[in-house]
Amino acid sequence: MTATSTPPWRWPELRPRPALVLLLVFAAMGLWRGGTVAMEMLAGGSAEPWSRPLLWELTGTLAAWAVLWIPMATALNAPWPAGRWVRFLGLHLTGWATYWALKSILMLTPRFLLYPVLGWGAYGYPRWPVHLAMEAMKDAITYALVVVLYLLFRAWRERQTEQLRQVQLEAELRDAQLRQLTGQLDPHFLFNALNTVSSVMYEDLERTDALLTDLGQLLRAGLERRGPTWSLGEEEEHLRRYGALLLARFQDRLRLEVDLTQVPAAAQVPRFALQRLVENAVKHNQDRKEPLTVRVTAQTAEGRMELHVLDDGEGFRNPGQALSSDGHGLRGLREVLRLLYGEAAELQLGRLPEGGAEVVLRFPDGVAP
Repeated sequence: MTATSTPPWRWPELRPRPALVLLLVFAAMGLWRGGTVAMEMLAGGSAEPWSRPLLWELTGTLAAWAVLWIPMATALNAPWPAGRWVRFLGLHLTGWATYWALKSILMLTPRFLLYPVLGWGAYGYPRWPVHLAMEAMKDAITYALVVVLYLLFRAWRERQTEQLRQVQLEAELRDAQLRQLTGQLDPHFLFNALNTVSSVMYEDLERTDALLTDLGQLLRAGLERRGPTWSLGEEEEHLRRYGALLLARFQDRLRLEVDLTQVPAAAQVPRFALQRLVENAVKHNQDRKEPLTVRVTAQTAEGRMELHVLDDGEGFRNPGQALSSDGHGLRGLREVLRLLYGEAAELQLGRLPEGGAEVVLRFPDGVAP
């Protein structure tokens, strides 16, 4: 399509429910106006029965409702001129004339048909050129109001649709980020786990089978397309499988103590959160010659859940720097907490008085995003 070509004609989208609502509104307007005209005629001493002005106004408003699609169509196809005044004015003048003509036909035809049926004789439309000119002037105002209101409604709906689309895109991006962050298993851990399995496979087949089962379940948990949270019971089971592989590798150099009994097993926690923290503790103390003890506990306080991971290793020299450093692997976990809970979550690092490190996760209790 060239810049000077005429755009294709568009028709307004007419939905049954809004159309029915508008029908009821226009019918109510007709009844209201009919009652007003009847009282005005009564006050002026007229002998006309109230049913006649009621019929006049109802046929007028219902006819206007029946041709509402005309100003809507011209509003769609004759937007603000932007240098194309001929098309803009031509379409709106044609639309107004069509609206007035069809409305007049739909308004007058029922009157001519119903008057004899109701026993009122023939319907008279005295001085019809004047009456039609008056209707044309009234219809010009109605036409303009419908065009303006329809354009405002479309602008509001398009803005709402765009905002909804942005929210959906942000939600999809958030889910993609969460899937990426929570579905990662350290390649070094996988390599070390396979080495551990290979070192015991000729000595203890039963233990080898158990380690392979644990490793398979760990890989499956990372590949499954699940939500970013799961129950604390599932997290504990996952952590014990992960810990079994660590203990098989480090043997007497590592002790893993897990006590999550203070919190219901059904409570929701971020997936792999405890695994990440234990992995971080072991990774940054793996050159330690003395045995390393890692303790994992959970508790609830003031409507918030707290997950604690403590170790008796070298601890954090600079907790603030450790939280922002890629080397400590905590940035990904902090990003998961931000995406899930926003400002309501906290990842806190500290040094224990007796030496060692403590990491605390705090987030809303019982919240399953």
